[in-house]
Amino acid sequence: MIEIKFFIQEKLKNQQSDKEVLDMKTFELPPYAPTLIESTRAIGYSLEAAVADIIDNSIAAGASKVDLFFFPVDKEYVAILDNGRGMDDEEITTAMQYGSKNPMDERSKEDLGRFGLGLKTASLSQCRSLTVVTKREDVLLARRWDIDYVAKTGKWTLLILDEDEILQLPHVEELLKHDSGTVVIWQNLDRLKAGEINFEQALGRKIDVVREHLSLVYHRYLSGEVGLKKIEIQINNVKIKPIDPFLSSKSVQAMDDEILVVRGKHIEVRPYILPHISKMTSDEIKMLGGKEGLRKHQGFYVYRNKRLLVWGTWFRMMRQGEMSKLARIRVDIPNDLDDLWTLDIKKSSAIPPAEVRNNLKSVIERLAEKSKRTWTYRGKREMDDSVVHVWNRYRTRNGGFMYEINRDYPLLVEIQNESTEIASRLLLLMKQIEENIPLNSLYLDLTNDEKIENDKDINSAEIIVMLREILKTTEASLHSDMIDMLKKTEPFCNHAEEIDKALKEGILS
Repeated sequence: MIEIKFFIQEKLKNQQSDKEVLDMKTFELPPYAPTLIESTRAIGYSLEAAVADIIDNSIAAGASKVDLFFFPVDKEYVAILDNGRGMDDEEITTAMQYGSKNPMDERSKEDLGRFGLGLKTASLSQCRSLTVVTKREDVLLARRWDIDYVAKTGKWTLLILDEDEILQLPHVEELLKHDSGTVVIWQNLDRLKAGEINFEQALGRKIDVVREHLSLVYHRYLSGEVGLKKIEIQINNVKIKPIDPFLSSKSVQAMDDEILVVRGKHIEVRPYILPHISKMTSDEIKMLGGKEGLRKHQGFYVYRNKRLLVWGTWFRMMRQGEMSKLARIRVDIPNDLDDLWTLDIKKSSAIPPAEVRNNLKSVIERLAEKSKRTWTYRGKREMDDSVVHVWNRYRTRNGGFMYEINRDYPLLVEIQNESTEIASRLLLLMKQIEENIPLNSLYLDLTNDEKIENDKDINSAEIIVMLREILKTTEASLHSDMIDMLKKTEPFCNHAEEIDKALKEGILS
């Protein structure tokens, strides 16, 4: 009874408050169009981020193919064509409206937008004329924002193009071949051309950046991940390939998936450990690290509706180090938690909320340790204590480490037993090797993400040849004992099965 009374009181109070607001003297004060449009051009879009914002709309429209056209000569333009659902008269007008969506409104799970600004701010950050042509049910519509025309009128003057004007626009012919779709056209490319002496060459370099960016940001859509509609993206009629930042075919999923529940919504966390550099091709290393190297690309990879937003950061929860350079964590967030992640207009920045950070810290700690082990063991098979190693690793009194050739290595013992003179000379040689290990050079090579060519496994054929040479210098009666001992010794221990097979076939007899 008390709860009902409280509810009624609160409702009456809210109604009174609403009435007071409605009774207040007000008048509309819309922003001055030329000033606001020019201001929003300075949000800070790069070309690749601007293009991605347009492609987000194509994906939300159910497109399976997106074609990008960059035309750098004569009447320069950029065009982005898709085969999505297209728009009717009301939808295209809404799409061209600034702030057409409330970021707090509930939206479909497939929606990649948020503020209702992307199409306009992204496009006009690169050009002064934005034209959108759309087709649905054989109806062709076009709208245009022309900054110079807005400046002339001083109003929010959206241009409506007639059919003759539409048909003169680039790539409308391709649009007409689709059952439905949309083409976004950028003209008067003032920002894109700014400061460039040779625009054609400059645009070529920028296209390479765009290609790499899209290959990474949409890699899950491009590869046709289960549960996603596969899309094809072409740049000037050349299909782009997905860049998988986790190298899923070779990497190890370091830990089981974790599900974080925030406000009843699920955030999926999947940690990966990349294979050691020695196990990667040069193309794979380049793909995963780019110009900045693997070290700069470790950390979280945050996806919103499977679209990559932020990558290569630990969100200040851990420093980027050499030992953690192989660690990467995929985080999938839904679009109805945008406010918690403080997603910006460009969709290039997101910050995890405190309740998520606390859970991610424990994931980071466990993953970093696994990455360290992978780096330390350099991708080779871990062996138990019964194995005789070529090198021994010791911890020094001051907390450091030292490496020493194993004096009990069977082949060394055998050579030393041959004569005292040989033994003393061999000991001197080993000390010289130990004292002159090029540690600084090794560190530089390892941290430069270069593949060390002599870091490779000996194949089975080479092992058998080595073993036969050793047995030549050993009495026949001792062959069996020698083989048994070597099977517990590096590098022979990794090829025990091949050695047993060679024995059965009489190759070692």
